[in-house]
Parts: sequence; C-alpha cells; structure tokens
Amino acid sequence: MTDRWVGTRAAGLQAMEAFVPAMGRRYANGRNYDDGPGNHRAVSRLSPYIRRRLLTEQEVIAAAVAAHGAEGAEKFVQEVVWRTYFKGWLERRPQVWDAYVAGLSGDLAALESDRRLRRDVERAEAGGTGIACFDAWAEELVETGYLHNHARMWFASIWIFTLGLPWRIGADFFLRHLLDGDAASNTLGWRWVAGLHTRGKAYHAEAWNIATYTRQRFTPRDSDLSRGAETLEHLEPEGLPPVQPLRPVRAPEPGRQTALLITDEDGLIGDFDRDGLTIVAAATLVTSALRSPRAVAEPVARFEAEALADTAARAGVDATPLTALHPDDLARWAAAAGATQIVTPYVTCGPASDWLRAAMPALKRHGITLAEWRRDWDAAVWPHATAGFFKVKQQIPAVLERFGIG
Repeated sequence: MTDRWVGTRAAGLQAMEAFVPAMGRRYANGRNYDDGPGNHRAVSRLSPYIRRRLLTEQEVIAAAVAAHGAEGAEKFVQEVVWRTYFKGWLERRPQVWDAYVAGLSGDLAALESDRRLRRDVERAEAGGTGIACFDAWAEELVETGYLHNHARMWFASIWIFTLGLPWRIGADFFLRHLLDGDAASNTLGWRWVAGLHTRGKAYHAEAWNIATYTRQRFTPRDSDLSRGAETLEHLEPEGLPPVQPLRPVRAPEPGRQTALLITDEDGLIGDFDRDGLTIVAAATLVTSALRSPRAVAEPVARFEAEALADTAARAGVDATPLTALHPDDLARWAAAAGATQIVTPYVTCGPASDWLRAAMPALKRHGITLAEWRRDWDAAVWPHATAGFFKVKQQIPAVLERFGIG
C-alpha cells in the first residue's frame, strides 16, 4: 500500500485539478464503490486537505460546478457540504462532543480492567477478527490513514453490531488514524451508524451490499454479519440535547499587539484580513495528540506538521513551534512576545477547542484576549444545521448563489 498524502496546499490543488474531470457523472455513478487501496479513483480523496482547509469547501465546489454545471456536479457538491453540515451540527450541540469525551474515558477505563474486552478490541484493531473485509479495512486504515466512506460505514456497523464493541472506542480508533479525522464528521458518522444521530435508524452492513460495492473483492456470508440488531438508542434515553445558539465570535481589534496562532483547523490564513493588526509574534500549534488519550498515528502527526509549516510559509510569518501540552503555555508565549490579543481562524468544537477553552483563565490573567476569524461559508451553512441534512441540502442553491457559484 503506497498511498501518501503531502500536507501542503500545492499538493491539494494538484489533487483537486486532477479530479475535476471526474466531479460530475463519474463521481455520481462510482462514488459508492470501494475498489481498495491504490484504486480509489472514483472518489476525490481531497478530504485530508478540506479537513485542514488547505482547500476550502467553497473552492472545491466552485471547481466542480464550473466544470460540470450545478446539476451535473450536484452529488459531488452535496457530499462536500456534508462536512460543513456535520461541523455546524456539532457547533449547535456541543454537549454531544462533551458526552463523547466523557464516555470514551469510561470506555477506556473498562478496557484496562476487562481482559476479554481488551483482547477483542486489540484483535479488531489489528485486523484479526477473521471477517476478511473488516480485517482488510483495519489494515488499510492503519497503513494509509484513509478509508473509503462506504467502508467506514460497513466497518463501524460490524464493529458495533457484529463484534459488539463500544462505539466510542471504534470512533477513537478512526480518529487516531484518519488523516481527515475531525471531531464532527467522525463522531457524528459513528453516531449515525449506531442510530444515535438520526434517532432509531441504525445502519446495518449487509453481505450483498458489501459484495456489490466492492465488486466482489469481498463476499461475506449473511451469517458473518449481525442482522436486525437494535440501535444504541437505549444508551441515550433522554434523546438529543437541545440546539444551542452558535457561540459568539470575538473579532480581532486593530491596533493591538497581536500574536497570530496557526492551527490545522484552517490553512488559508491569507483569506483573512490582517490589515490594521500589529503582528508581534506567530506560532504553529501542534494539536494532533489531543485527538485521543491513546497514541495518535505517526502519519496523522506528520501530515499536520507539513500543513502547519506550509501555512506559516504561505502566510509569510516566522512561526514559533508550540505543542498543545499545558494550556497555560499559550499565555506565557503570547505574554513574552508582548501581545495583548491572540488571533486565529475559528476553531470548531473538538479537542483543539477544548484545549483553547482550558487556556482562557491564564490568558485572562495576563490580559490577553482570544479573537477569531469565522468564514462566511460557515456562517451561511451552520445556522441551518439543526436537524438532519435535508434542511441544509435545501439551502445549497441559495448558498451557491450567495457565493457566486454557478
């Protein structure tokens, strides 16, 4: 397996340009087929770049529509918007992320004390279950940092319903290895399979479906997979938490001594207006280890390091490398530079956001404020991400018109 992503905008643009001809009918007809590592040609595999906004949803969609028209690129556009939808949904229900973090802590404690559970999880993560398709996907994930979206659904379903393993540990396995892993898409994707996102509607992997959409690479028997298992709704009998308003964003204040903070949340600093800001320092913040209490895969850390270095270089700043260890370190760095405000692109709900929230008391003690830039694209989509995807899907034509796409 030789898949290798390079964490730079130039590599992302090259990959996007190469896939533009396939963003229309070819994508719509072939996107559900998992042809295996090295053969994922009907899907874009741009997600590691979009995840870090080395490419933006807006520019990828604009390229698709320019080449194929809004109707021809409709399916590709919708699939890109799913990522924006998931991020917006979690922004509106951050309690779901908090519950995941707390639940994972409990699951990992059980893993330490339950030898049988630990053995079963280790076997699944090592691709040693004896279910050929599942084991191959586990191996592909670990070796390449990627899985086809259909394979992710099958894998999660088998993990939950056939192997009977805790869903949060499975989600954690993905987040530790996926180059495109983020709190929203990963957590909500697993919740969707489990029947917790769309309440009562679990996704059950079926043998015929796997055989069809792997083009017979895998032909599991019906008896290999659990059928008709109940959803995990009983784990959350209170239902979904109420929708929250989008958290307010503090805008940068011109004229203040400013420290620029670069994270892998957004690699296009140049999109934001730095006029009037007195930049006295800049830093790249390594956050990949925050994804999990367990070890995060080396390819994830490597891609993040490449993306951070590339972002700083394109922004034209000499950035101090910081690692997200003790949250007070952020205030100490900014104060030493003489900054009274830190400015960064918006950090969405997830581990990096949790770390920044933990840093706020120390920032306050040093008289330092945290300001963010939020993209207009997010501001256009997130208000509609309160329920299922259909509500956002209805808004796609208006969003495209707003941004002059089409």
